[in-house]
Amino acid sequence: MKRRKFLCTLVAVAALPVTGTALAAGEGMIVYKDPNCGCCYAWAAAMTNAGFVVKAEEVVDMEVVKDRFNVPNDLRGCHTAVVAGYYLEGHVPLEAVTRLLAERPDLAGLSVPGMPVGSLGMGDSPSASYDVMSVGRDGIGTLYQAVRPKI
Repeated sequence: MKRRKFLCTLVAVAALPVTGTALAAGEGMIVYKDPNCGCCYAWAAAMTNAGFVVKAEEVVDMEVVKDRFNVPNDLRGCHTAVVAGYYLEGHVPLEAVTRLLAERPDLAGLSVPGMPVGSLGMGDSPSASYDVMSVGRDGIGTLYQAVRPKI
């Protein structure tokens, strides 16, 4: 390869946008989950596949965990994860997690309330429709990302 072509290639690669996997590489995450829940396992596996170093902690009473992180009652989901000082409540999609880590806003965390069908860990369907909420340190939730059908 000629020097000029090599340098142009190097500049082009350096200009590529950072991917979710690159942002996640080596970032530690703890996932607090019910020992009998399979969707929590699927969500944690997706985070591991994205490059997070995931440690799962099985908890019989998840309400204790949610109370510890001050997750508002109306924004509670299935499991609770903690990464980089933020909590991730429920089936938060990878795109929202990587955006959170790239932007580092002053938030307590993100939440996908309930267990929406088609969310990450719940089938990951292209027809899924649900909202990802940002949760301020004051406990107030606002829309962070709308997930809508891809078809």
